[in-house]
Amino acid sequence: MKEVVDFETYLGRMLDAYRPGISDVQAFYEHRVGAICKSPKLMLMPWDDHLVHRGDGVFETMKFVDRKLYQLEPHIERMKRSGKAIHLEPPCSWEELADIIVDVARAGGKDSGLVRVLLGRGPGGFGIAPEECPLPSLYVVSYDLHPRPESLYEKGATAFKTSIPAKQAYLASIKSIDYLPNVLMKREALEKGYDYPFCFDRHGFLAEGATENVCIVAPDGKLVIPEFTNALVGTTLMRGIDLIKDEVSIVFRGIREEEILEAREVIIVGTSGDAVPVVRFKGKPIHNVKPGPIQKRMRELIQRDISENGLAI
Repeated sequence: MKEVVDFETYLGRMLDAYRPGISDVQAFYEHRVGAICKSPKLMLMPWDDHLVHRGDGVFETMKFVDRKLYQLEPHIERMKRSGKAIHLEPPCSWEELADIIVDVARAGGKDSGLVRVLLGRGPGGFGIAPEECPLPSLYVVSYDLHPRPESLYEKGATAFKTSIPAKQAYLASIKSIDYLPNVLMKREALEKGYDYPFCFDRHGFLAEGATENVCIVAPDGKLVIPEFTNALVGTTLMRGIDLIKDEVSIVFRGIREEEILEAREVIIVGTSGDAVPVVRFKGKPIHNVKPGPIQKRMRELIQRDISENGLAI
């Protein structure tokens, strides 16, 4: 039988327990406590928070580079939409949440990093009814950014068609805590030796990657974006489109699997990697198997935008 211990003994063992990854944590905030902390061993979450055992919550991730926080407002707006879709509001105003995000990023004391915001149903029981939870939970953490190696942008990445189907339309538009399909996609990519997985909807149209949007440059030179029927609207993608729209024709439409190999370029767009070139799909070459000019230009524009328009922290 396992021993039963007192408060002090249990607390000491809990704080000494193995915690991989905590060296990346810069600073964090939990709304119940109402303060920012920089001791990652104390970054703990209640077991009975429905965010934990039911996946009942939404999240956002944004980055800061050279002390410039990028796309704060679009991330907040998307979290509002996700929260509204599951009937969830933060335990503070949205304006206060934005201030908390900035404060946490600043408190970490690092020039660059990522900020994860978790908004949950809150603690209150192990059932499924939201009524168990009298107050929503809010967790904000800043942690180290590990940029993609420059060699990835020089040589290009590989991708494949995952066996995991795209999410149902009504779930795909919500950035919910339940990322199990995304996790399985990434696991399959690692297992098969590819950099990125692409999922497709039931009609055979390209949806998205595990944590990124995907677009192609068609043979006619147009930048083609999959319709967001079974994919999340990416903040970085939408900003990248806005930045490059005067330089290339842009079309939103369905993309068939065979079009990926016929494309001039295939580009993955997301928060952490900006714009990444894909040069092989399912082991087969895409165009000349080199990163293309549209990807390079989009990445350049996004990086410049971070520097010029990111929020100083």
